[in-house]
Amino acid sequence: MAWSTSELAELAGTTVNTIRHYHRLGLLVEPDRRHNGYKQYETPDLVRLLHIRRLVELGLPLARIKELTEGTGGSPEALRQVDVDHAAAIERLEKARQGIAAILRENAPPDTPPGFESVGARLSQADRSLIHMYTQVFDEQALADVRHAVENDNDNDAVSADFDALPADADEATRQNLAEKYAPSLVRTLRDHPWMDNDAMTRVSKGKPVTRQTFVDALRELHNEAQLDVIQRAKELAREQLRREG
Repeated sequence: MAWSTSELAELAGTTVNTIRHYHRLGLLVEPDRRHNGYKQYETPDLVRLLHIRRLVELGLPLARIKELTEGTGGSPEALRQVDVDHAAAIERLEKARQGIAAILRENAPPDTPPGFESVGARLSQADRSLIHMYTQVFDEQALADVRHAVENDNDNDAVSADFDALPADADEATRQNLAEKYAPSLVRTLRDHPWMDNDAMTRVSKGKPVTRQTFVDALRELHNEAQLDVIQRAKELAREQLRREG
């Protein structure tokens, strides 16, 4: 019995292009051609193709299949490695599904940082960007503190909206007024988590010099001149209140 390329593809449950790709890789030997120029595949070709397809289904890299099917490689070792890779992929997918479920449940933006889904809808784009950076450098307890600070800032949404809309050329009075509105929430945050003021570098899990400069650069990139000024003013007001409290 002999088959054309399309017939062989149909029998093996694959495509003509896939068979041609296997030929280019040397996985499947090109058969003789008929008098009309068409390839003529026979039973050994079908069996070989089915073997290849089975290994592909198991997840074997094409680069390893030739040596495995020719008996020159260690099939058990290769399969064990594939199994390890599959387990890691399944773990990543399960984590991704959990993240998707949390985002859908909380109606949070798709780019909400992991663990912040419950407050994602209240975070500005700049906040989400900064927190994404935090997840790469802060330890787990520090991230929990950041999440706690955001969760307990329920009465500051209006101030946050004004801050996000603040133009770079905002006048002195507008800046000072916004800083005074922002300071109380900052006082609460620094009272609960003093490290966020001057000791943030003690909570990073990566190189401190690089991290410090990264934060400085990120703040400058994500905020305009007026917003940076308001942040600094609010910090000074919060520090002053905390000093008065003793």
